[in-house]
Amino acid sequence: MANLAPTSSAPGLHVSKPSPSEPATASAFCHCGASASARGDAQVGALVVGWNSNHGSAHTTGGTE
Repeated sequence: MANLAPTSSAPGLHVSKPSPSEPATASAFCHCGASASARGDAQVGALVVGWNSNHGSAHTTGGTE
């Protein structure tokens, strides 16, 4: 399987949950230079909310960096 983790040359958000009994994991890298990672369903959920509010496409719609 290819490495889907975001990088400075390929920014984005990657979330994985291999099975219902395993915790979710996520990594994010924004074109503004911000990066984050999370492990556990609640922490991954918070990372996704923050990404949607402040990074990625939010930069073009008035989000903060």
